Amino acid sequence: MSGWTLTPEEATALLLSLRVSCAATLASLPLALLTAQALARWRFPGREALNVLVHLPLVLPPVVTGYLLLMTFGTRGPVGGVLQDCCGIVFAFRWTGAALAAAVMAFPLIVRPIRLSIEAVPRHLEESAADLGARPSLAFLTVTLPLALPGIVAGAILGFARAMGEFGATITFVSNIPGETQTLPSAIHVLLQIPGGEGAALRLVGISILVSTLAIILSEILGRRAARRIAGR
Repeated sequence: MSGWTLTPEEATALLLSLRVSCAATLASLPLALLTAQALARWRFPGREALNVLVHLPLVLPPVVTGYLLLMTFGTRGPVGGVLQDCCGIVFAFRWTGAALAAAVMAFPLIVRPIRLSIEAVPRHLEESAADLGARPSLAFLTVTLPLALPGIVAGAILGFARAMGEFGATITFVSNIPGETQTLPSAIHVLLQIPGGEGAALRLVGISILVSTLAIILSEILGRRAARRIAGR
């Protein structure tokens, strides 16, 4: 194959990467919103420990993160075993496990912009909503959330781009099974081990760069539009 034409296996890896990244981002977003709100506004014992825990995947080797996921969510792990016995849910060596690994690795990049956006919302606006009788949850939904929308958009898209590029934790947790867990980075890794596979690997690298670049551009565009809408311009 030449040019940008993908083989069926490469197309499958690309589609799986998109599926995994979308699932990881959508699953992470509600928890990321809650975590960002907690770190930005709440004061509670263990707040600093939570902050460290959230950012830990950024500094840990991805293989370590993948191994911890395998030990926790594998079929013999304390969480994975329970999920399999009670609900029939299995993460290890499934595409859902790849989504879980991608979500864990992308989570800090989703939380950080949202937290900064929430911290930038003037507190007096939330206090005014409370004075008018709004409960904290309603004030968050009607005041904080709309004003933090640019950060939410940026965090979601950056998380998606990070999930697209996840490799180390994914291959450690769910291996590299074609059609099931072989994402774009895993497919590139395989091609680089095959004599003469450099051309196909370069093609997939180009596609990865293109998708990530488009995600960043889209993040900027949507973030600016959201900011203009909030400003009423």
